[in-house]
Amino acid sequence: MADFTENLLKWHKTKNSREMPWKGEKDPYKVWLSEVILQQTRVQQGWAYYEKFIAAFPTIHDLAIAPEQKVFKLWEGLGYYSRCRNLIATAKKIDAEYNGRFPTSYGEILTLKGIGPYTAAAIASFAFGLPHAVVDGNVTRVLSRYFGNSTPIDTTAGKKLYAELAHSLLDIQQPDIYNQAIMDLGATICLPRNPLCADCMQQTKCKAWQNGWTSQLPIKEKNIQKKQRWFYYFIVETFDGEVYIRQRNAKDIWEGLYEFVLWETEEPAYFNNSRLPESNFLRQLFGRQSLTVRYISKVYRQELSHQTIRGQFLTVRLKSPLASPGDYIRVSRSRLSEFAFPKFINAWLLDPTPAQSLF
Repeated sequence: MADFTENLLKWHKTKNSREMPWKGEKDPYKVWLSEVILQQTRVQQGWAYYEKFIAAFPTIHDLAIAPEQKVFKLWEGLGYYSRCRNLIATAKKIDAEYNGRFPTSYGEILTLKGIGPYTAAAIASFAFGLPHAVVDGNVTRVLSRYFGNSTPIDTTAGKKLYAELAHSLLDIQQPDIYNQAIMDLGATICLPRNPLCADCMQQTKCKAWQNGWTSQLPIKEKNIQKKQRWFYYFIVETFDGEVYIRQRNAKDIWEGLYEFVLWETEEPAYFNNSRLPESNFLRQLFGRQSLTVRYISKVYRQELSHQTIRGQFLTVRLKSPLASPGDYIRVSRSRLSEFAFPKFINAWLLDPTPAQSLF
């Protein structure tokens, strides 16, 4: 095992040229922010968001006192918005209870909302030099292949095994450098597909390379069955140029973001000419008033981790305001850019060309 750590650190010092703006950062706020952004997000995408957040909120205090909609607007496009809600909640807690200073122990860091063992280990080691090994997808892939271990990485036994392996290999004198090195190795050499084994300094002792197992390891036990959802958004126009929107507050995807009038169905709906299909939702929404369906968009699609969202956007003009708008509010189209919308809706806002134009 000593050979693994020694070779890894030598590679990191002499050949690891991976650049990232947070690499080598000692400010726990910036380490935390980068780790939260990179959860479920590629480095190439997260880089620009990290720099925008640091520019807008240079300190935890700045983030804690910022209007939440400003934070959500800056997060727009990153997805997995629970990360943003947790970011705000934790910033407020640190600002109020720790006087804006990040807690310095692994145990305290782990109690903060949205911070699990991996993120706590990253903050503890990078910012404070504490001997905690990070265990993310890159790390488990490297370890599974190097040791030729077929224990599924997404099981309780697997998580325990790889956490113990990672800790046993950690250089406790320089945990920050070791952790960065093994993550970079997984990100640049020990790739999920077509790993660059010829360039890997661990090759000669790697069980996966010796036995031709690189394409088979690591193993995951669970195959996620994605939920299928259909979202039909009605851009309900009034004759004064306003549309209806609301903030999503249910414990569901995109909580805290805004949306147009939504009709969700289990199966795809079909729209013929200017007629809307019969449904209780549409009858309650529009009643008996006369309306015109002006445009119907193409079908949009977004893949989330556990579900697939498909749907269309229908522009509808009314002669009078909705009788029972519920929690929808009216805003002018010119103000839509002030509100944070999910990626699914922004895709349409950026290109609202209709698939059908109905007048």
